[in-house]
This record gives sequence, C-alpha cells and structure tokens, in this order.
Amino acid sequence: MSDFLALENVNKKYPTFSLKDVSFAIKPGEIMGFIGRNGAGKTTTLKSIMNLIHYDSGKIMAFGTDMKENELANKQRIGFALSELNYYPNKTIRQLMQVTRKFYKNFDDAKFEQVCKLFNLNIDKKLEELSSGMKVKYSVAIALSHHAELLILDEPTSGLDPVSRDEILDIFREIVKSGDRAILFSTHITSDLDKCASNITYIHDGSIVYSGTKKDFVNSYLFVKDKTMNKELEKEYIAYKELDDRIEGLISADNKDVFVKNGLKPEEPDLEQIMVFLERRDANESFTL
Repeated sequence: MSDFLALENVNKKYPTFSLKDVSFAIKPGEIMGFIGRNGAGKTTTLKSIMNLIHYDSGKIMAFGTDMKENELANKQRIGFALSELNYYPNKTIRQLMQVTRKFYKNFDDAKFEQVCKLFNLNIDKKLEELSSGMKVKYSVAIALSHHAELLILDEPTSGLDPVSRDEILDIFREIVKSGDRAILFSTHITSDLDKCASNITYIHDGSIVYSGTKKDFVNSYLFVKDKTMNKELEKEYIAYKELDDRIEGLISADNKDVFVKNGLKPEEPDLEQIMVFLERRDANESFTL
C-alpha cells in the first residue's frame, strides 16, 4: 500500500531551533498521532508539509508525488487546519463555505450541508459564536466536503471538554474506517491517542525519536513503582521521580527480568507516562521553591 504522505530527512534551521532529518510516513486507513512537548517542532513540521514555510533540505512526498512540484493538485486532496480558527470571525459558516468552495474543484455543497447536519453544526452561526469543538467540526466538514483523502490537523482537541473531545475522536475513527482516508494530527493530549491512534510519531527537540505503531511503542517500555530506590537498580531506569511515598520510573521492556528478580512487578505504561519520563530523561529539570 503506497504512502499518502512521506517525509524524508526534512531540515529547517531557525536561530534558536531546528528540524533535524525529520522522516516518517502515513498510509491510508491510519490515524497517526504526532506527539511532543510544546516547542518540539510539531507545528513547524506540519507547516513544512503544506509549504507554508520553506524547509531547507529533504523531501516531502504526497500521494506519490513531490509536494512542492505538485502543490496545487495535492492540496485538493488534503484537508488542513491549524489549531486556532479565527479568520473572518463575523462571517457565518455558510458565508465562509461560499468563499472556501472556490478553492476546491470537487467541493460538494450538498455533502457540506449533510456533514454539518450530522455534526449538529448550525451553518448560519458566526464563526465567533462557535465553541472550540464546533470549530474543529467545521474544519473537518470542509475537508470532507471537498473529498479530502488526508486530514492534517494541528492540536484539534486542545481546549475541548472531555465530551467534545470524545465526540471528535469518534468522528476521526469513522473517517478512516473505510480504509481510503488517513489522519495526521498533532497533540499533547496523549489520552486521545490511547483512544484512536493506530500509529505514533514522537518528536523531541526537532528530531524524530520514534515513528511506528502505537502498540510497538507502548510495548517497548514498562512502568515501575517501588517504595524506595534500590541503588543497584537506579542505573537501569530510563528516568524516574521520587514522590513522598514511592519511586516511579520508566524502564525498557528488555530490562523487565532485572526488576522482577528484585521483587518488583513492572506494568504496561500509558502514552502519557512514556512521554513524561522520556522528556524527563533529557530535561534534567530540578526546581527549588
């Protein structure tokens, strides 16, 4: 199955930050969560894909063709939305749709109204009157109405209440169910990925740490709790933290037997635990109050 999107060694240098050899790919039927702490390079990468910023080197392919050389044709097949939808706030959804439709050859008015009805989205409301969740639904409705095959969304669930987030994630799962669409969305809300992502791409300080299946990523690590730090095991942790009544840490799954022999019971971690400890390993943060 060919890739919908493939990045190969993409570099972008700023005075205080750089993307460094960013590479990953997404296939039809996949939901890929793009994770990393704020400032890690998620939005810069997404803007590079859409040629909103000019990257210095590397290659970005969409639907088997060079994104730069076939930008207009490929963008007809991509639905893209940044985290904050705030243009023309005094216009209604209907008015915005009339403008947006001019950019897409395959825009389907009837499909747009059908999706808005499904999303309980009042198209006669002004953009400024929409909740954050409704703005995400509007972006998705536009993408589906020009028959986008790949949705690229920047922090689509940020700021949503738990019910709205769950609803959006249900929509994402439904979109890819047929196997002929894919979604790439950046997020720092790792619990969202536990619910819907098939794949994970993890970026740290401008470099890709991991890109592959969520299952393989989670299975690479184990979470350990202990009453006190065993000095013989300290060096075996990827990272750990000392709480008032216990030690918590992340270990490599390959190191499980070492901890079991010392009477501990490593557990499967969730994505948040993995990300927190991987970031903690490199940050070496300490606070004095």
